[in-house]
Amino acid sequence: MKTSTATIALCVLVAACAGTPKPQAARDALDAFELEARFALRIQPPDRPLETSGGRLTWEHRDGRDRIFIANPLGIGLAEIDSTPGTARLVTADGQTRESDDADALMQEVTGERLPVRQLPSWLLGRPGPQGKLAHDPLGRPLTLTDQGWTLDFTYADSTPEALPDSMTLRRSEHIELRLRIEEWKTSP
Repeated sequence: MKTSTATIALCVLVAACAGTPKPQAARDALDAFELEARFALRIQPPDRPLETSGGRLTWEHRDGRDRIFIANPLGIGLAEIDSTPGTARLVTADGQTRESDDADALMQEVTGERLPVRQLPSWLLGRPGPQGKLAHDPLGRPLTLTDQGWTLDFTYADSTPEALPDSMTLRRSEHIELRLRIEEWKTSP
């Protein structure tokens, strides 16, 4: 009788574990998100003075399309970036428009630096590219992602395994650093 009770308990435990999604699996199921964040960008170009900027951003990622609204710290709109797999457009507050067939190339044209706009939606969710590496924290959440010369460090506001990051730092050597403090995530599978 004890053996069959132990066997049943073990089967129940195994079934319960099998039915519980792993944190990264739940994250991988996300196809769309919206987020509200504050940002700080630091660029140290060789042989040029340090450049810094900061403010707020609203980011919508859905169906392969990204729409990013950038505002100053007071919320006054500065620019909007709209990109799809074959088109990227930047519209500034004064009405100037720049377009390119590549969002990363457009950012290089505007800022002088090739920023990984196309990869960021996946990286924000802890999904490295084929050559990238991902380290997890003890709860199975993304902790550090390295890909294409960039490093992304994640932090979390709570201790639940399914939590999405509340802040992250993206850097490429000592040259570029982007810090995001995410105030709100809205997700849909």
